[in-house]
Amino acid sequence: MSNLAPTPTDTGSIPAYAARLNTPQRAAVLATEGPVLMLAGAGTGKTAALTARMAHLVATRRAFPSQILCVTFTNKAAREMRERVAGHLGPDAEGMQWLGTFHSICAKMLRRHAELVGLQSNYTIIDTDDQLRLLKALITEAELDEKRWPARQLAGLIDRWKNRGLNPADLDAAENEAYAAGRGAALYGAYQARLKALNACDFGDLMLHMLNILRQHPDILSHYQRRFRYIMVDEYQDTNAVQYLWLRLLAQTHKNICVVGDDDQSIYSWRGAEVANILRFEKDFPGAEVIRLEQNYRSTPHILGAAAGLIRANSQRHDKTLWTEVNGGDKVRVIGVWDAPEEARRVGEEIERLEGEGAPLNRVAILVRAQYQTREFEDRFIQIGVNYRIIGGFRFYERAEIRDAMAYLRVIAQPQDDLAFERIYNQPKRGLGAKALEKMHQHARRMGLPLAAAALQLADSDELPARAANTIGGLMRQFLRWREAAEEMTPADLLRLVLEEAGYNAMLAADRTAESAGRAENLSELARAMEEYETLGDFLEHVSLVMDNDRADDEDTVTIMTIHAAKGLEFDHVFCVGWEEGVFPSQRAIDEGGLASLEEERRLAYVAITRAKRRCIITHAANRRIYGQWVSSIPSRFIEELPEDHIEQESTLSGGASLWRANWRESEDPFAHVAATRPDIAQTRGPGWQRALTSGYESKPARLKENTRSAASFAAPARSDIAIGAMVAHDKFGTGCVIDQEGNKLTIQFESAGEKRVLDSFVKVVG
Repeated sequence: MSNLAPTPTDTGSIPAYAARLNTPQRAAVLATEGPVLMLAGAGTGKTAALTARMAHLVATRRAFPSQILCVTFTNKAAREMRERVAGHLGPDAEGMQWLGTFHSICAKMLRRHAELVGLQSNYTIIDTDDQLRLLKALITEAELDEKRWPARQLAGLIDRWKNRGLNPADLDAAENEAYAAGRGAALYGAYQARLKALNACDFGDLMLHMLNILRQHPDILSHYQRRFRYIMVDEYQDTNAVQYLWLRLLAQTHKNICVVGDDDQSIYSWRGAEVANILRFEKDFPGAEVIRLEQNYRSTPHILGAAAGLIRANSQRHDKTLWTEVNGGDKVRVIGVWDAPEEARRVGEEIERLEGEGAPLNRVAILVRAQYQTREFEDRFIQIGVNYRIIGGFRFYERAEIRDAMAYLRVIAQPQDDLAFERIYNQPKRGLGAKALEKMHQHARRMGLPLAAAALQLADSDELPARAANTIGGLMRQFLRWREAAEEMTPADLLRLVLEEAGYNAMLAADRTAESAGRAENLSELARAMEEYETLGDFLEHVSLVMDNDRADDEDTVTIMTIHAAKGLEFDHVFCVGWEEGVFPSQRAIDEGGLASLEEERRLAYVAITRAKRRCIITHAANRRIYGQWVSSIPSRFIEELPEDHIEQESTLSGGASLWRANWRESEDPFAHVAATRPDIAQTRGPGWQRALTSGYESKPARLKENTRSAASFAAPARSDIAIGAMVAHDKFGTGCVIDQEGNKLTIQFESAGEKRVLDSFVKVVG
């Protein structure tokens, strides 16, 4: 064993790894026996204390490395801990085989005991796509309508049940009713049985299976209880029910469990985390020693004071007060602006000023509540030449739903765009599989045609099954209508029309998940962005320039990310944007979760502020476009809760377009009903409004004419080597005689298949 530290009986000296710590951190390291709750506020050095504690346990011979269980939430955190412990212990750290994430440790355990849950040790872990395919098959077998009861919804419910440690037999009536009017438990059971038959499990099973094994097999539970003399848990406030139950079982023998966390940073309830786990730790483990880490090494006194004043408004929390030895620093600035575009301009100006002062851009972050908020900043930074990167998500124009929408628009503008057509020919799902695409490619190559033109010709033949041909024909007729509409409609209205008629909106509506709601918000934001452009071509050119803005990762860039993604990170300068009621706190979150969700939103605000080391700037806009409609916004209640001693406020109404100029059309005017019901008031709305009324615009989009042209009118020239009466061979239908010819379409009497209409590119002359 290492001689880095004294033995347990030697208390006269302080080990080297503990000497660098402050008094509470050192107390957490030396408190080795019994349960310990380490309440570690933001930036208080919890990782340093935790790793030093692990080193201390090994160096003082209280436990072998293999007798310590240390669980984290991310592989990155596990790697960092392993490296730090290795720095303290050297080669002794190599034996720490039980340091990792909850799921990686449970996967290791399950390999040893898989047969107890009906699996073999070589089981596979399926991904989300495989899970959805399996659930779709089960839903079909149960004779349920998958559109009404989507597989993704059932997958979300099963994940929630597993996070709570519930097996199919454990579901109560309310949970069972959550899917298909009381079919939830049955389908959950069928899903688990099918997984066992495949010798597979999903991500949630790793913990649930091990929890079941420990509950049902006392000998195995006893084995692990004896093995793990010490248990340490990082980010305990983020544990869910199944993780909590698993830890409680393992800790019952030695009770040497040390959990580290901050209830003020519990922000993951949407994925099953329960802040109650850390709040009731002292009840779960009577006599637990509570150690508060309150000295902050990250932020200035004003930033800490603002964050502390805000979080005090929460009722369910452990009391702690962060402090720092750092002096001075700027107050937290709260800036009110007219609208979202001005917010982006103001943030851009501040960043340019910081850059002029010599501040590196990679120490600057913009924190948003929702991903759709990033577009305004992306477009502004493109204009002023500020490098940026998106963390925790794709750049706005790189997200799947945005790429889908852009692909539709590209095919409308340029029918020869094969890549765009291939992306959306079956998105949303239309029943057109790989074989249909293969046929399109085959015909396109033979004739030298774009995919869209090849699809149009195939639709008017017997090369494809009737259903597929009708579907393709319908899609191509839609594209013809949209192409004509593009000449009369604004790009934004064209996009809204396409998303509705293509069934994309319906697809998102049927997918009842939080991700789906976010995707819908992103598409609304895309439509809003398009309103600044007169033609579809202008907008597509703008997007091309944006997409061409990719920079090398090592360049100095501003970081744009959600607050959730920022947890655990720190930056010199932080911009907290969009602090308005409905945006932050999120109205949807409050509607769904009430007071508990509001307190979590406040914890999220606390996390945002405490990411800042030197400067924190909070912005809010008086007007913001949400779902394509301008709404007047009031500042977030969180701004009112910030202590006045630590903030300085300013506001401006300059630089932003007026509400009516930005939202010119009456169809989007939130007060349009006034003009209809009170014409006397409408006549007094001012000269600008009167000019708009007399300009002859229509308040409602004109109804478009239905295109009635036949696909046959687009026939290509005929082959010169084929005439009526010629004998030809077809890979699918066999040999036959040409009895009619219309352009490149042949009517052939086949010997075995009868009369069929085919394209001449799919036949060869025989005889």
